[in-house]
Amino acid sequence: MITQRLTHNWAYIQSSLGGAWEVWRKDKLNNHYNLAWSEVELPHCFNALDAMDPDVPYYQGQGWYRTLLEVDNPYLNGRTLLHFEGAGQHTEVYVYEDRVGEHQGGYDEFTIDITDRLREGQFPAYYENKVPIAIRCDNTRNLETIPSDVSDFNLYGGLYRYVNLVYVPAVSLETVHVISQVSADRADIQVQVKLYHPEADKRSVRLRLQVWDDTEQEIFAATVNRVTWDGSEVVADFEVDAPHLWSPNAPRLYTCKVTLEDEGTGTETAETVRFGLRYFEFEKKGPFYLNGERLLLHGTHRHEDHAGVGAAMTEEMIACEMRLIKDMGANFIRLGHYQQSRIVLDQCDELGLLVWEEIPWCRGGLGGASYRQQCKDMLTAMITQHRNHPSIILWGLGNENDWEADFNYFDEEAIRDFMRELHALSHELDDTRLTAIRRCEFCRDIVDVYSPSIWAGWYRGVYPEYESYTRAGFENTDRFLHVEWGADNVAGRHVKKPYTGFADIQTGQGADERDGDYLLTGGDPRVSSLGDWSETYFCDMIDWYLRAQQGMPWLTGTAQWSFKDFSTPVRPDSPIPYLNMKGVVERDFKKKEAYYVFQSYWLEKPMIRIYGGAMDVRTGSAEEEQTIRVYSNCSQAELFINGESAGVRTRDVRDYPNAGLRWNVTLLPGMNQVVARGRNESGDVVSDETTFVFQTESWGVPVSLQLSSYEEPNGHVMIEAKAYDAEGVFCADAAVRIHFGLAGSGKLLDNLGTVRGSRSIELANGRACIYMDPRGGASMVSARCEGLRTAFVEVSGECGVRDK
Repeated sequence: MITQRLTHNWAYIQSSLGGAWEVWRKDKLNNHYNLAWSEVELPHCFNALDAMDPDVPYYQGQGWYRTLLEVDNPYLNGRTLLHFEGAGQHTEVYVYEDRVGEHQGGYDEFTIDITDRLREGQFPAYYENKVPIAIRCDNTRNLETIPSDVSDFNLYGGLYRYVNLVYVPAVSLETVHVISQVSADRADIQVQVKLYHPEADKRSVRLRLQVWDDTEQEIFAATVNRVTWDGSEVVADFEVDAPHLWSPNAPRLYTCKVTLEDEGTGTETAETVRFGLRYFEFEKKGPFYLNGERLLLHGTHRHEDHAGVGAAMTEEMIACEMRLIKDMGANFIRLGHYQQSRIVLDQCDELGLLVWEEIPWCRGGLGGASYRQQCKDMLTAMITQHRNHPSIILWGLGNENDWEADFNYFDEEAIRDFMRELHALSHELDDTRLTAIRRCEFCRDIVDVYSPSIWAGWYRGVYPEYESYTRAGFENTDRFLHVEWGADNVAGRHVKKPYTGFADIQTGQGADERDGDYLLTGGDPRVSSLGDWSETYFCDMIDWYLRAQQGMPWLTGTAQWSFKDFSTPVRPDSPIPYLNMKGVVERDFKKKEAYYVFQSYWLEKPMIRIYGGAMDVRTGSAEEEQTIRVYSNCSQAELFINGESAGVRTRDVRDYPNAGLRWNVTLLPGMNQVVARGRNESGDVVSDETTFVFQTESWGVPVSLQLSSYEEPNGHVMIEAKAYDAEGVFCADAAVRIHFGLAGSGKLLDNLGTVRGSRSIELANGRACIYMDPRGGASMVSARCEGLRTAFVEVSGECGVRDK
């Protein structure tokens, strides 16, 4: 097999076309029929920017791609394939004008064989022996497909994962699965192979199998002579004594190579797969065990979504994100709410992240025959394509299937019946893993592992109720796992006394999210609508949750929602419109304070973080002591204020918050330097420091905005807006919404879904910023806010600045 990643030389148009001929018409008729194609590289997403446009709904419709391929298949009578690692949401593939295949579903891989059309040839001479390929992607709303458009994420369109040109011989390997039954001292292994052989004639083939352990020591080799077969068959089985077990702390991977030789032609092709040996158990009414030892699952979630590219994350971006997750101390991740890139699963295998992966039957109800078939097809594809990954322990069958929306009926019994079908299908395809769903109480008895909805302290109740509702969820199901908890938090927004709701939110009424709770108005009093959306509150919540989990010996684990801020069409009134802001990092990987709270509980490597380390202004009375908070996993920490020790604290998780690592200190008006040093029991020392202005002037309501401009080394310009009161004092708690605008030659670098890349945004601690590209000319940048005078700053082509 020869594979070529098709990254370059693509053109794209965001439009419906009258037919495939319109893709190619300009090459023959250079006249007014021409269309406005633009050059792009793959992966590419329709909605890279418009998903975060505060003024226009994201595009849902057709987009067309075109390229000219140089095809040179070296195999005699070989097959030429186009392999798609994922495309959204419905895809049609054309060779010149002829449709050669299609696929429904935005997240599973699929392959289109273009061999027969290539053999027909008859392409215009002006293509000079290149093959014209056109691809139509379509993310138009459709009630009879999954996922539902009422889901809390975008249904992106485009070739947003990699596309590959693949050459295989007439008989090749379609799948190689390594199936294992593992115990502490032995693993029984089968190698199952499915052939790709469209001609279907009987041929003699020779299979050579080689298996290596994680030290590259060959542990098995065999040669098998067979006649070609249909379906998947076991071609080898063997035992491994004293297996090198895969785990989050030691993600050991074995390698299996299968070489197929067509004895009639002598043609060879090979497939190499990795696998791991491990065993696990969700104990009934008990914790989770991996390789015979209890493991508390420290988890988070991931969407395929990133600033400036939407779903079209490159391999390098994905690797960076997964490394950040591992470095936070996580050992578990739920991939919400769909099959994700093979690159993600490879990273989980290598880094040691256990996985819950699921199909996108998310909200909406249950549709008709084609809807149900798509669910089954996507479950089959997910299991078939990702079965070899040792990181995966759970196959998710759905999410929030109790959420009525897409049909004028809602039949709980029909949903139960279909959930049983999916559960049975999953175990038929793979009996080595368990099934799971989240938030559908009337189906919790069907699947192997269930997560109820528990949002104590955000959508319902207050966070001190977390322990009681977690215990209730545990008691109410055989195998309990709590996924999805957290709070929206605006990067850079810090408060001294966060709103907790302790005084005025009713307790004892459940902790489940209910319809409409995500809205910022109406419904029962809740922190999500009444709170300050500060990093401070979120850190306090995490601190409480993680502290509590250490005293739950029966707990399997949890997964915070979500690792990264992500775009969603159902939250237009967020501080950054259309952004779910529950991430511990921003949409461009910039860490929020919450990241370090998780590290302080989960990470083994010594760390220390002064809370609010990026704050350049802190406020208070010169006569009052100020609290400096530190997060660390070290046994002791010492704080220094302007070079003087403020004392040593011993970390004690019972001493909430910050496990006792907090100091009341006196700050100087003006500039202050704070240093924290941590020491663990092994004597390792880590440190963190920050410098800030301590503002002692009090302020009134904001009456004006001021804009400033700062040139960046890359030639971009940062525009900063700050709020001031009538006396000209900086309003360090202002949270009003402002709108950046620009007239002139430059361009705002907006629609990124970050606090530095959004033109409509609420202030965080009295300020907001955005970057612009001057593009060699003068511009006038504005910031407007209802009730305040619009502020301006002029940026020259040489990046000179004049405030208005």
